[in-house]
Amino acid sequence: MTYKDSLALSWKNVKGNRLRTAITVIIMALGIFALIVIITAIKAASNSLTSSFSTMGANSFGIRYRDRNINFGGGNRNSEKTKKSSQKSKNSNNGIPISYDEAREFKERYSFPSSKVGIAIRGPNSIVVNIGSKKTNPDVNMLGGDENYLEINGYDIAYGRNFTASEVETGRNVCILGNGVAEKLFPVNAAKAIDAVVNVNHVPYRVIAVLKDKGSSAFFNTSRIVLTSYNNIRRLQSSQNANYNISVMVPDLKLMDIATGEARGTFRPIRKLAVTDDDNFYIDKSDSIAEAFLTNLGFLEIGARAIAFITLIGAAIGLMNIMLVAVSERTKEIGLTKAIGGTKRDVRAQFLFESVIISLIGAMVGIITGVLFGNVVALLLHTGFVVPWDWVMIAIVVCSLVGLAAGLYPAYKASALDPIVALRYE
Repeated sequence: MTYKDSLALSWKNVKGNRLRTAITVIIMALGIFALIVIITAIKAASNSLTSSFSTMGANSFGIRYRDRNINFGGGNRNSEKTKKSSQKSKNSNNGIPISYDEAREFKERYSFPSSKVGIAIRGPNSIVVNIGSKKTNPDVNMLGGDENYLEINGYDIAYGRNFTASEVETGRNVCILGNGVAEKLFPVNAAKAIDAVVNVNHVPYRVIAVLKDKGSSAFFNTSRIVLTSYNNIRRLQSSQNANYNISVMVPDLKLMDIATGEARGTFRPIRKLAVTDDDNFYIDKSDSIAEAFLTNLGFLEIGARAIAFITLIGAAIGLMNIMLVAVSERTKEIGLTKAIGGTKRDVRAQFLFESVIISLIGAMVGIITGVLFGNVVALLLHTGFVVPWDWVMIAIVVCSLVGLAAGLYPAYKASALDPIVALRYE
């Protein structure tokens, strides 16, 4: 009997015991499904994060008055860091927002070659922008920046011009619309927004530019924004406890470490820190937030592996038991196979093929359903269809090994049967 004959007979037996095969396939598929669905969702989230943070300049960094606390996994991983931050709060002025004067003074003092410094402040969120009867949904965010804000944050102008230095200094009511806002108010031609007067949160602004659409994600939407000068935001809303963000763009990514060191040395005297004091501000590189998110996503991947491992162990035990039952049920068949010339190798091959076939069917079911359900996350995050090919291949190999391991003992037991005793088996 050739391996082809053994494979054909194994496939026939698998199809002939549909209920038993289906139960085993479901058990096997659950572990692979859990692994693939989580890995696919993680890759979709990673793609969305990468897209989100690529909108910022790769060679830029920001200065904040406090650290970002990004942690949705990993337990007490940051507990030590939290304790240190709390201790710093006692020893310094940590937690004090960056004031208008401090931001302005840093911009004047920082003299790293060919660098650009931008000052920004957040305005009101979830506001409505309207012109006449046309208005946006209440999901527009307002930001205040300066003449360097667009370049540092990777924005390009589709129509119009950037802020002038005088507009920033005087805080005039001029604004730049995000692509999504302009298309909502001027659906026929977004270019008509230039020089139009729109009401931003019930305050009239003259539009001087419309931004190009550079893509959005579930984490950041770069099209539903209105930009004005930071002095305009400062003039229109209370400046008490206002926090200003400082952004710096360096000419070369290789100079990032030197530039951040220079920024730290420049800002410490401005924050009135003694030589022995800890920093009461934090420097964020443009990719630091994405790295923090991706690190936390890694804990989900570890959890998925653990779930898959435990489920596959259970599936292997179940598959072995089912194959042992199959040996008992087909004792006479085994005896007949040996009586007509079948060897131990033929019997072993038949049962091993059956075990591997069932295992691979479970793998394929788990992979297909896992990829489909995992891409629901990709759909929600507006990213492309994701297939984790590396993990798909790993799943196939692992399931083949599981099927082989689960079928070894039943195959050996079947091949060891005496043909005369097997033929007399009732």
